[in-house]
Parts: sequence; structure tokens; C-alpha cells
Amino acid sequence: MKVAFFDTKPYDRPAFEKLCAEKGIDVTFYESRLEPNTIPLAKGADAVCVFVNDDVNAEVIDVLHSLGVKAVALRCAGYNNVDIRRAYGKVHVVHVPAYSPYAVAEHTMALLLTSVRRIHKAYNRTREF
Repeated sequence: MKVAFFDTKPYDRPAFEKLCAEKGIDVTFYESRLEPNTIPLAKGADAVCVFVNDDVNAEVIDVLHSLGVKAVALRCAGYNNVDIRRAYGKVHVVHVPAYSPYAVAEHTMALLLTSVRRIHKAYNRTREF
């Protein structure tokens, strides 16, 4: 299986490279978002993996379908950036069903502690030395 991975961030690559290698998936990473002018990058791919800011509108879905792309995988819980009606019967769309409530709670507490302890200000001051 070949996957075109759009809107790649530096933190995405190591984990997805390892996972794809273990599963025998041929993945090509692109830093650009999936938009009408970047659709040709998906040529030859069985699926595309997109993020929340990629625009998977009707035009994009039609072109992806004509290129033989069978699935759109979102690396986010929301799918409001995908024209689901247009995708029906053309490409399968999958998304993250939910985020861990424990991870969200831990992150919230970490942000609160960072704010209360003014860690961001201390970090900026120590960088100057």
C-alpha cells in the first residue's frame, strides 16, 4: 500500500516512519497541505493522510478519485474540512474517533502549572544567558 502523507510536521515523521515500516506501508511525506494545487503529489497513492488544515473539498475528492486514491485518513478527530457527501461512494474517509480524556486532562494540568509558575518567562530569561 502506498500513502501520501500531507502537512507533515517534524514530530510526525519518526513515529509514522517506524509504524509504516513495521506494517509494510510505502509512505511519502510532504510538508505541503493537500489543496487543489498539490493534488498531483498523490498520484500513484492508494490513500492520503491529511491533517486538520488540509482542504478536502469536492474538487479535491473528485481528483483524488480519478487518480485512484481509495481512502482519506485524517490525523484529527474533526472532519469538517472534508466534503463527506462528495466522498460517499468515491473514497473512504476515516478519522481519529476520540482523544484520551486522561491525556487531555494531563495536558491541561501541565499548562495550568506552567502558567502559575511562570515557567515560560523563566525559560525566556535563561535563554538570554
